[in-house]
Amino acid sequence: MKQDKRPSPQPVMSVVKRDVARLKRSLTVNEALDAIREGGPGEGIVYFYVIDEEERLVGVLPTRRLLTAPLDTPLAEIMIDNVVTIPHTATVMDALEYFVLHRFMAFPVVDEQRRVVGMVDVGLFTDEVFDIAEREQMHEVFESLGFRISQVRDASPLKAFRFRFPWLVATIASGTICAVLASAYEVTLAESLVLAFFLTMVLGLGESVSVQSMTLTNHSLRFVKPTLSWYAGTFRREVGTAILLGVGCGLAAGLIVWLWHGALLEAVAIGLSIVIILVAACFFGLNVPTLLHLLKLDPKIASGPVTLAATDITTILVYFGLATVLL
Repeated sequence: MKQDKRPSPQPVMSVVKRDVARLKRSLTVNEALDAIREGGPGEGIVYFYVIDEEERLVGVLPTRRLLTAPLDTPLAEIMIDNVVTIPHTATVMDALEYFVLHRFMAFPVVDEQRRVVGMVDVGLFTDEVFDIAEREQMHEVFESLGFRISQVRDASPLKAFRFRFPWLVATIASGTICAVLASAYEVTLAESLVLAFFLTMVLGLGESVSVQSMTLTNHSLRFVKPTLSWYAGTFRREVGTAILLGVGCGLAAGLIVWLWHGALLEAVAIGLSIVIILVAACFFGLNVPTLLHLLKLDPKIASGPVTLAATDITTILVYFGLATVLL
């Protein structure tokens, strides 16, 4: 069996450059240049990092901006305030993602007090590591389906079956529950076959939105510690997005139903159910990975099947329940 080349979670502090040029925010350009001549530019000269009196990072200063500014200009006027930093608790793969996402030449590494403890630049990462980063994206896709590539790569059919079948059983179980729930609405379906025509579309919308929300949440949880304030802000953003998506998709689907079949009540029922379903889908996409993360479980492995199952069951209940009330 081939050895899995996926890199181990090496701490980023093991590869940082610690000789970093720090400049006081109170300095002018001329004073900063004197300080650099006296103390040296550090190991990297792409960026200079501006700190306050308590040595906390407050800005970043590109070399070009420092060299072209008038000598009497305060650094506070030419520095970039919005600094993307890497926490000192991150791994090398986390740092690599920063380069892929933000495409900067270097990033400061900071501690809990936002003091600069080092710097990583793009030179640390060879072409071989970037190839690994591309393969890492494949891992995330398969992990959202419920298993890791390393577990099934070059595995025998029986071993691959053992890893993949349990998650398919979860899908079968949720599908069976959806079928049982749908059978409870036989009378509603008999009265309006239009509902059956659009059920697949509504299920697909709910699953798509839940997966999008789940993916964003899983990505966020790799870089932030879930707190109440983080959850509240993320929840407001997701619900706002879900409402806009729901209204847009609901109006479009309702209009299609009305123009195609002339069924106004069915159009209202389908359109309104889509709004509710997409809000619920975002709710599950946010809360399932967050809960698994808090329980110290791997959210990338289990959140996919659980989120989709919860979304599908909710879709059936809302779709047929609302139609039964309105029709």
